Parts: sequence; C-alpha cells; structure tokens
Amino acid sequence: MNTFFLEFRDPLVGIIIFFAFIFIITFVSYWWGKYKNGEELKDIDKFLQSFHSLPSQDELKSMIGSNELSQKAWLLLADSYFKNGEYKKSIEIYTELLKIDKKNSKETMFLLGKTYFKAGFLERSKQIFLEILKHNPRAPHALEYLLLIYEYLREYNEALDVLEPLDELNKDILKDGIYLKSLALLNSFTLTNEEKSVELLSIYKENFLLTYMIFEFLFRHNPALAWRHLDTSKSTLIVDILWHLETKHLDFDIISNNGYLRELYSARGDIELAKSSSVFEFDMLINLKQSKDATLSFEYLCNGCKQSSPFAFSRCSNCHAIDTQIVEFTLVKDYHKNFTQESNSFQ
Repeated sequence: MNTFFLEFRDPLVGIIIFFAFIFIITFVSYWWGKYKNGEELKDIDKFLQSFHSLPSQDELKSMIGSNELSQKAWLLLADSYFKNGEYKKSIEIYTELLKIDKKNSKETMFLLGKTYFKAGFLERSKQIFLEILKHNPRAPHALEYLLLIYEYLREYNEALDVLEPLDELNKDILKDGIYLKSLALLNSFTLTNEEKSVELLSIYKENFLLTYMIFEFLFRHNPALAWRHLDTSKSTLIVDILWHLETKHLDFDIISNNGYLRELYSARGDIELAKSSSVFEFDMLINLKQSKDATLSFEYLCNGCKQSSPFAFSRCSNCHAIDTQIVEFTLVKDYHKNFTQESNSFQ
C-alpha cells in the first residue's frame, strides 16, 4: 500500500496526468468546433434548398425576420452573392440586416457601401461611407473607398481633402496625391494642352512617377516635347505608345542612340538599324522584314495583384494600386494590313 502512494506522488505521474488533461480538452474543443461548423453549414444548405430561384425582397425580409439563420450565415450568403456578381441580392440582404440588427450596423453598412460601389451606384455608396465617417471619422477603409468614389466622380478637390485624414492615420498617400493632382490637370477645362504639358512635366520631374499617364498625354499632344524629356531607359513602360506613334512623329536621332528603340522601330519597319533582337517578338518581326504579316498586340498587367486588362490603366481596377502597370505584348496576325490591301484593290 505504501508503495502505491509513493508511485502516486511521483512527479512523473503528475506530468502525465497534466498532459492527459490538455489532450482531452484540446480533443473535445476541436471536435466541438467541427460539429458547430457542420451544423451551421447544414442550416445554410437547408436554407438554400428551400428555394430554387433567387428569393424576392419580401421573401428575404420574411426569412431574415424569422431568425432561421444566424447573422453570420446571412453575411456569408450576401458575400457569396457579391462574389458571383449578384449585387442586387447582396444589397437586399445587407439592407434588411440593418433594419433588424443595430448592434453590428457599422460592419454591415461598410459591406453595403462596398457592394454599391462595386455595382456602380457611386452616389449611394458615397452617402453610406459619409454616414460611417460621421460617427467614426478614423475609419481607414471607409476613407479609402470614399477617395475612390470622389475620383470616379471626378470630384478631385474632395478626393484630395480625404488624403489629410488618411495621412494622419499613417497611410502612404504620396502616389495618391500625385495621381489626383495629375488627373485634375488632365480634366481641367481652363488650361490649354500646352499648359497641361508644362504642369505634368513639372510633376514628373519632381517625382518620376506616372510615366505612362504623363507621356501618353505628351505623345498625343506634343510628341517633340515628349521625346525631349523621355528617359529612354523607361521605354518598356510605354512600349505600346511608342509602337503606335505615327512615323512623322518619330525622333530618329534619339531612336538611333538607344538599342531598345532601334530594335523596336526596326521590328516595325521604320528603320533597318537592328539585324536582330534579344526580345523574341522584335526578333521575329525584324527577320520577317517587308514580307511580315504580323504585328504586336498589347495587354496590361498589374504588378501588384497580377490582374490583366485589355486596356491601359494608371490605377488598377482590381486592387486600386497606382502606377503598377506592366505592358506585355505578343505577336498576332496583322488584320489591319490585310484590310488596307483589300481596300486598295478596289480603287
């Protein structure tokens, strides 16, 4: 008997019992969590099976009011509609939730404003975010969306005002400030194109940002000025602009002194200063010479989120990052050339 009590008082036995308790508690917590999640998913499945088509607004109001599902489940359903592009149903759910749940109204209002923004209802979205900021002026995500809304509505002065509270929240606003000032210049009705060019060049020389936006404008309205101030090491950032530039607007002195530009315009057929190129597409076009029936097609990639677009951008429509565009190109059949030749044959 004494032997038994000695073994029971052994510290090793206490350690074993301690870890056994931890294991039992962890095991029970894990499976209880899985059980609860499973029950919630079953509730959602049961709810979704209750209708084969999207519920009407009256049905949604009745279902939400009956408390058949938790608020979390409704938010998950609304998010699912949002991701599938069913913005109307997502908006209806958030609107009904706001009527019955005042406790978490801030989060729901934000999601509603975000959905209105994605759906293109900018004025409604703006009013929601202004209401959020009225009660919580230091809500960074609401400020960021409000800035985007003002930008899309071309209310650039209001957008610039939003930068001040974002700066106080230690957000990086350098690019946003430069970008909004540049947009305000480009959309000004009081400045001439010459005045805009001078102002844009001043912004560019101070920060060396927004190369594509600024030189796209300069090459369109004042090619000679653009060539004078172009940093040829950044030619790859605006390769599509340079490719589509009319021959009469080319500066052959600058082109002949830069290897990339020599290859680019040799590939296009304006000059014959390059016999080959390390860029595959340029090399193929150079070797095809005058018999080529191909050209370059361009697409635009965000260096941040990797989202691609067929159109050039200065702010990514997906992640809203500024000045992250990468221009990519591929060889395609030159249908324009064939169309021109066919048109000439009828003359």
